Amino acid sequence: MLVSRHAGYRDMLGIATCRYRDVALCPQAVVLALVTVTTVPLLRALGRRLLSMADADGAAFVPGSLVAAFVTCPNQGVAKELARAMVEKKLAACVNVLPHVTSVYEWKGKLEEDSEVLLMIKTRSSKVPALAEFVRSSHPYEVPEVVAVPVVGGNAPYLRWVQDAVPE
Repeated sequence: MLVSRHAGYRDMLGIATCRYRDVALCPQAVVLALVTVTTVPLLRALGRRLLSMADADGAAFVPGSLVAAFVTCPNQGVAKELARAMVEKKLAACVNVLPHVTSVYEWKGKLEEDSEVLLMIKTRSSKVPALAEFVRSSHPYEVPEVVAVPVVGGNAPYLRWVQDAVPE
């Protein structure tokens, strides 16, 4: 029986005096045990997840420091030209050219449906203004699409490569 240890646990953990002589029956001890049993695995999992976002050098990825940006183009030629220029100008680490995207939208009061090519651009969030300016100045559309979505996680070595490929 653990009766003799009950007072020591109570004092050590600041648990109010329990009317039960057996610690195993004490509600405060049961609650403490349940909290410990459920919290420790969650904290371990969180620690593993945070460590998995660090590369071999231990440098941590900061969620939101990178983005995936999207730009639609009228054809493959324009898309490839813009993609190459973005990488050459260090506005992007990588640009995927995704053909055969159908876009449905309203433009100047009329419902439109066009076949387009989608660019998926990986870059630093700090480069989005310069990327948007480049697209506005180089794109044939009157109002080109440039939207950026924050990257909150991923393969740590790939994220580090994106950071290394696109200077701040």
